[in-house]
Amino acid sequence: MTVIHKHLIVRAEVARPFVEVAVAEAWLRNLVSEIGMVITNHGGPHVDYVEKEGNCGIAGIVMIETSHCSLHIWDKQEPPLVQLDVYSCADYDHNIVLGLLEEMEPTKLDWILLDRENMSLLHGGRGLVGSEARLDIT
Repeated sequence: MTVIHKHLIVRAEVARPFVEVAVAEAWLRNLVSEIGMVITNHGGPHVDYVEKEGNCGIAGIVMIETSHCSLHIWDKQEPPLVQLDVYSCADYDHNIVLGLLEEMEPTKLDWILLDRENMSLLHGGRGLVGSEARLDIT
């Protein structure tokens, strides 16, 4: 395996945030499968619903053989917010990840794909769903 250190960071405003732990667990499990990764023996997914005032929502992580995926959803704020990280030392198609977010009906989607080995931006998109403008990071 060639080690590449690919890190996708997503911020999405959504119309249908997950509010049930079982739904978020299944979504994370499916995400790992769809990008061709493998969950570690005790890697979860580990998901909980946090009831802390101002920070209510889903918090979840799944450990994969090549690193991790984390999901945070603030369903009580308006608009509901999703933050997602997918980091792996193995290659994966970030478009699959972005496509899986459609289940939550994003209304705004911002994302960057980093090469953490060389600390460089590989690609990014910003704005309303359907746009694929590159980010201008200087």
